[in-house]
Amino acid sequence: MLKLTKRADYGLIAMKYLAERPDGQASSAKDIAEANGIPSELLAKILQRLVRAKLLSSHHGTNGGYTLSRDPRTISAFDVIKAIEGPLFITSCVTHKGECEQTTRCTVREPLRKVSLGIEEVLSKLTIWDLKQPAGASCGEITDQLITLNS
Repeated sequence: MLKLTKRADYGLIAMKYLAERPDGQASSAKDIAEANGIPSELLAKILQRLVRAKLLSSHHGTNGGYTLSRDPRTISAFDVIKAIEGPLFITSCVTHKGECEQTTRCTVREPLRKVSLGIEEVLSKLTIWDLKQPAGASCGEITDQLITLNS
């Protein structure tokens, strides 16, 4: 079963939290962690990755903290996950030695590549803005895409 890591979950939760802040108000890692029950040390590392990926801006000083670096309608769940975890792989067809020894006779590599691309496409269409909508408000289209992907 495909499953996001806790780090990816926490990154998406933090991005949603920041998207909900009034007027793009900055929030500290501690405030975000406390509001969402996330370990603050781990969250601080995740937020730094999101800053390096230019998805968040970090502000120093008295009213400092983190803010989204652009409109939440333009930041996808895939952007966040990729910034935290790196590229998504559904299978490990490539090893540190190069291609797998089964490459020439493998019959599942191409279908699994298509599934991986489909997952990336769905996650790319799901934005941080969508995540902040009331439950179910924007999930219908994403659910339809997942059903189509599984068909």
